[in-house]
Amino acid sequence: MGWGLESEARESAEEADAIMGMFINTNVAALNAQRNLNVTGGKMGKALEQLSSGLRINRAADDAAGLAISEKMRSQIRGMQMGMRNAQDGVSMIQTAEGALNETHAILQRMRELTVQAGSTILSASDRTSVGEELLTLRNELDNIASRSRFNGLSLLTGALSVTTATAIGNIAPAGTATVAIDVSRADAGTTYNVTDDNAGAVTVTNATTKVAQTITAAAMGGTIGDSQVLNFDAVGVKFTLNQTVGGAITAINIGDGLNAAIATAAGDGNATFRVGSEITDNVSVGFNDLRSSALGGAGTELSTLVADNTAVGSTTLADALLGALDTSISEVSTQRAKLGAAQNQMESAIASVAVSVENLSASESRIRDADIAMVSSELVTRQIMQQAGVSVLAQANQAPQAVLSLLG
Repeated sequence: MGWGLESEARESAEEADAIMGMFINTNVAALNAQRNLNVTGGKMGKALEQLSSGLRINRAADDAAGLAISEKMRSQIRGMQMGMRNAQDGVSMIQTAEGALNETHAILQRMRELTVQAGSTILSASDRTSVGEELLTLRNELDNIASRSRFNGLSLLTGALSVTTATAIGNIAPAGTATVAIDVSRADAGTTYNVTDDNAGAVTVTNATTKVAQTITAAAMGGTIGDSQVLNFDAVGVKFTLNQTVGGAITAINIGDGLNAAIATAAGDGNATFRVGSEITDNVSVGFNDLRSSALGGAGTELSTLVADNTAVGSTTLADALLGALDTSISEVSTQRAKLGAAQNQMESAIASVAVSVENLSASESRIRDADIAMVSSELVTRQIMQQAGVSVLAQANQAPQAVLSLLG
């Protein structure tokens, strides 16, 4: 009897708690279902975004550390890809020079053949003159080949490939003082530029070789320390930058007089540098020597001197001297071709090596940034099921307060 009374009391208490837990104004169950539904919707939205973009990381919030690492890898990959293109341009440049030297070798071999012929005493004076004429023509063609051998406008066989220095011009110092800096980075290497003025501030720079000229009228400088003026003779590739270092008026005439009779010489070191990677140290330097007749044959026995006219083999003694110079010339051209061939092999090795690095870095970057479509697809299915379940539960939770109406009846 005691147990039965206790059971009835417990059931009465539970019914009372159930009745007391029915609220109309605040539906806690619905709020809970709604909150979870929002979470599910957010996760499903991310899954859809990853599937549509193919990326696991679409913004920094998705994976801040992963984004930073992948962006660094991307910069390396793109830098290496550009380095590969640079190296391919280098190979093309080397092949252009080497192709020209192939004909240079052929000319030197013909000149040597003629010189050996002139070493025999059976030739008459007129015969030697005829041989000398051909030698002179061949020597001129050597220089023509060197001058014509260009890549993207750069001379390859004149020893003046890259412009590196310019002759300094003194300070302009009337009442004030201005220093003059010269930029010849866009000028023709191995070329002299003459500077003149008209005594009225108009400054003219002339390419001494091509005779191309450009005139710019300078402006007066106000006399304040730190004032500057740029005279950019872009038609000839020369730029003067004037910086005032001592206060005082500097007129346009002062500037013209200060630059008048100046000579700017653009010199080249004959080297070309190719960046074959993504870093500042990933460079390959290739030397392009001067292979004109004035540089071939050895010091004191240059071909330009020995074959100055049609009397180059006027005697067997002259022929013997020329033969030695030609042997030296052939050796010099052979050495240059060997250097270019080695440089081309180096470039091609760099291209192959960088291509492997690009492949491996791309794979690493993909693992960090790209989405695993199979995994995301599975997650999307899960989120869709949870969303459907959440909607169903929310609907039931919204119906729950209506049970209170039965109490009011």
